[in-house]
Amino acid sequence: MTFVGKVSDVAPGQLLGVTVDGQPVAVANLDGQLFAIGDICTHRGCSLSEGTLTGSVAVCPCHGGQYDMRTGEVVGGPPPEPVESYPVQVSNDEFRIG
Repeated sequence: MTFVGKVSDVAPGQLLGVTVDGQPVAVANLDGQLFAIGDICTHRGCSLSEGTLTGSVAVCPCHGGQYDMRTGEVVGGPPPEPVESYPVQVSNDEFRIG
């Protein structure tokens, strides 16, 4: 597990782009629980963390691709395949991904 940041850095209902072992990762705070998926949309390579979060779905800012933040699965739009889902470990106000 790689230390990434503080839980307080990710406001509820928000997305945050981070780098874990050289890989771009999007982190979301869903009602106080953090989830992490690959940050690069499989459709055209846009950054998911620059998009919006609707409930538990990250919406790509480029063409509206939709990914479930809990699993990385595509739930709508043009992306041809899912993105990786990463385990998140929280301790006090710190979180690690790996």
